[in-house]
Amino acid sequence: MANPTEIPALGQALGRLPTGLHIVTAATGGAPSGFVGSFVMQMGLVPPVVAVAIGRDRPHLAAIRSAGHFGVSILAKGSNDLMGRFFRKHEPGSGPFDGLTLEHGAKGTPVLADALAWLECRVTGEHTLGDHVVVFGEVIDGRQCREGEPAVHLRKNGLGY
Repeated sequence: MANPTEIPALGQALGRLPTGLHIVTAATGGAPSGFVGSFVMQMGLVPPVVAVAIGRDRPHLAAIRSAGHFGVSILAKGSNDLMGRFFRKHEPGSGPFDGLTLEHGAKGTPVLADALAWLECRVTGEHTLGDHVVVFGEVIDGRQCREGEPAVHLRKNGLGY
C-alpha cells in the first residue's frame, strides 16, 4: 500500500467513504460463485432494490448475468477469516465455499448461513461506469441471521484497491 503522504488528496478523500463488506454470490452450473464486494448499496425502498458494482473483467459478472439472480451476504464485524477465504487462491478442486454452511434464497441463490444477514436479488438491469458494471437487483428474499454490527471498511486510497 502506498504511503498516505503519496496518495493524492482526492484519493485520500474518497477513501473516507465507508463501505460495507459483503460476499456477493451467484449459482452457475449448480456451483456457487462469490467474491468480496464492498460496492453494495440499497437504491430503493418500494420495491427494495440494491446495486452491486463489479469489475468489468471479473468472472463473477458473467455468473450473475447467467444466473439472473445474486445474493448478498452481509458480513459481521470481525468476519476477517470468512472474508479471507474469498481473497485466497485455492488448489484445483477446492474453493472458498468448502466447509461453509450455505442457505439458499427463494430462487436457489447460495448465501452464507454464518453471515449477519443475507439478501437474494433478481437482476433488473445494469449500467457500465468506467472499470465497473453496476448491477441492479430487486430484493426478493432475505433475512437477518443474527444480531451484531456489520463489517465496515475505509480505504487509504479511494482511487484503487
